[in-house]
Amino acid sequence: MDKIVISGGRPLYGDVQVSGAKNAALPVLTAALLTEKTCTFSNIPDLVDIKTIYKLLRNMGMQIEGEGTVELSGEKITDCVAPYDLVKTMRASILVLGPLVARMGQARVSLPGGCAIGARPVNLHIKALQDMGASVELHSGYIEAKADKLKGADIYFDLPTVTGTENIMMAATLAEGTTVLHNAAREPEIVNLADVLKGMGAKISGAGTDVITITGVTSLGAVEAAIIPDRIEAGTFMIAAGMTQGEINLLGCDPQHLDALINKLRDTGMTITPVEKGLKVSAGCKIHSVDVKTLPYPGFPTDLQAQIMAYMSIGSGLSVIAETVFENRFMHVSELMRMGADIVIQGGSAIVRGVPTLYGAQTMATDLRASACLILAGLVAQGTTEISRIYHLDRGYESIEKKFSALGADIRRVK
Repeated sequence: MDKIVISGGRPLYGDVQVSGAKNAALPVLTAALLTEKTCTFSNIPDLVDIKTIYKLLRNMGMQIEGEGTVELSGEKITDCVAPYDLVKTMRASILVLGPLVARMGQARVSLPGGCAIGARPVNLHIKALQDMGASVELHSGYIEAKADKLKGADIYFDLPTVTGTENIMMAATLAEGTTVLHNAAREPEIVNLADVLKGMGAKISGAGTDVITITGVTSLGAVEAAIIPDRIEAGTFMIAAGMTQGEINLLGCDPQHLDALINKLRDTGMTITPVEKGLKVSAGCKIHSVDVKTLPYPGFPTDLQAQIMAYMSIGSGLSVIAETVFENRFMHVSELMRMGADIVIQGGSAIVRGVPTLYGAQTMATDLRASACLILAGLVAQGTTEISRIYHLDRGYESIEKKFSALGADIRRVK
């Protein structure tokens, strides 16, 4: 099993190209199930989760060609089952449920897995499909859904759910009548998916707001579209610049997707300037501690909570980091404390007292974003840091050790 080894203490300088967003690519790729025509998508990142969704779609009969720019043909869908062996490693596999029921009239999808960061029930997906006329049952760990024809409905989500919004938005494109999603998630990835669906001929309005309206059509066609840049990867490198007292040019990112993080990082003393191709990010002379509360978009993203905690662990004062999205997303805390961080958990909040120095240690990644958190800590720690179980990292960051190395970090992957 691979591990990451880092010798800390080097400031990061240079340019880094932001990859396509995993969380945008996955729903867009599953949207190809909605049509018999060929769909072409560019800026697809090279990640384990992307390879998993390819296996899943090929298992259903889809033809897939290319890398980076990918052509998908769903002319002949031969199997409507998403088996446990593929779904167990990635929660986003649930996104095939809506498209399969909408186009094929049936789906059998294993309950999903993914990072162990807390309960993420799929009951909101199930209830919404039932409201649209589908028959849904749970058998032996599988969701079994059937519908001769989905019907438009008013859907009220108890909580904003990203995959729930995406799943039902896709299902509604081929439903009979109009579907309105209330309390919908507002993430940029949802807007990207809506734009792709509209390119296929769907009728959608309101994406990016908490009310999305979809009027069903009889069929969808071919589309060519690009995946948006990964705002979480961009945010991770922005925090790295601040932690290492460096200066990084983030190429290809969308500053509008990063407003909450940019405002918070400026409060820590960093200088962030829009440039022609993205953002220029420079460290401040001193790291000012700030409080952070994760919230659904456009609030501070839960996917950057672990990274900013690493940043605050070397801040100049006291920081309170409140996690409101996932109840079990503080598993990286014990690993940071092994490196000398001063952190106390109180309920859903972490109280972080900045320390002058972190120290290299043997650590273990517990989930995808915790992996990035430990890399950031290792970049500034005295001595050598080893991070094991980095298979989590490969699910969501494309060649992250190579990108950091190109910026001047002493980081390498070891078998």
